[in-house]
Amino acid sequence: MALGTALLSMRAFAKLGPGGATLGRLLSGMILKWIAILGGLFVILIQFKLPPLAAIAGLMVAYAVNLLAFRFKG
Repeated sequence: MALGTALLSMRAFAKLGPGGATLGRLLSGMILKWIAILGGLFVILIQFKLPPLAAIAGLMVAYAVNLLAFRFKG
């Protein structure tokens, strides 16, 4: 989750410009984020053969913590 968010922020905030270009970078960063997350899930389930329920539950908890972290400033 952290790697995906890092990819999103590097892509979206690399260079500020017109609104349309910035929105395009934000959307492409979001696509990169989900590719990284789903790729990691693929590696966990297929390569390491870990239990699917535990892997998906861990992904959901990591995403919830990520969303809660954005609510706090400081």
